[in-house]
Amino acid sequence: MRRTSRFRLFALALVALLPSAIKRPSYRLLFGYKIGKRVRVGFSIIDARECRIDDDVQIGHLNVVIGVEKLTIGDHTRIGYLNIIRGGDEVSLGRYSEIIRSNEINSIPEPDVVNQIDPRFSLGDGSIITTGHKIDFTDRVEIGRRTILGGRNSSLWTHNRQRTQPIHIGSFSYIGSEIRVAPGGGIPSRCIVGIGAVITEQLQGENCLIAGVPAKLVKQLDPEDSFLIEYKTRPDLPDNV
Repeated sequence: MRRTSRFRLFALALVALLPSAIKRPSYRLLFGYKIGKRVRVGFSIIDARECRIDDDVQIGHLNVVIGVEKLTIGDHTRIGYLNIIRGGDEVSLGRYSEIIRSNEINSIPEPDVVNQIDPRFSLGDGSIITTGHKIDFTDRVEIGRRTILGGRNSSLWTHNRQRTQPIHIGSFSYIGSEIRVAPGGGIPSRCIVGIGAVITEQLQGENCLIAGVPAKLVKQLDPEDSFLIEYKTRPDLPDNV
């Protein structure tokens, strides 16, 4: 993870105290960030070597983004409060995505591993991470578009002692509470994952209910189940997202 100097942190903390109307030009002038129109940032620290925040983004209070090499936040994205995003080569939050509260998205700095790593986190357009989840992206974590990591207290881990493997989650999926995804695990598109499932491999097959320890494809989704993956993740979500 890139080390952040005390002076830079002090300057970022001072900027965090400013109103959004002054905060936007301060980020541009002092740190070279590219900040769009109507961006609102609360009392939060945003530290990235390279940063682009598009129009109409809302970032609440008490969030910490620190040690990120490249941060990209698409338009109309919302970040609630008490979220931590730390480290990694790249963090990309797609258009109309949302990270609600008390989530930890973290890349281990200089891990003791025997393989090449790709510390990048990507949250697809219109996707949502709700509350109290832990995501380790010491290796790559990709979440497709209009997917919901719902409920509470799920964990996604790419790092396992001295080896890492990436995690891929498809689009239009709904993931319940208390899910565990091990290194190399994956969830297909258009699936529902039941509470407490443990994903230990890259599962194959769309439009399925996934459950169990270890998790497996239980059945095809019927029309009554499919509403969880078909409806819009946000009321303001455009049809083309």
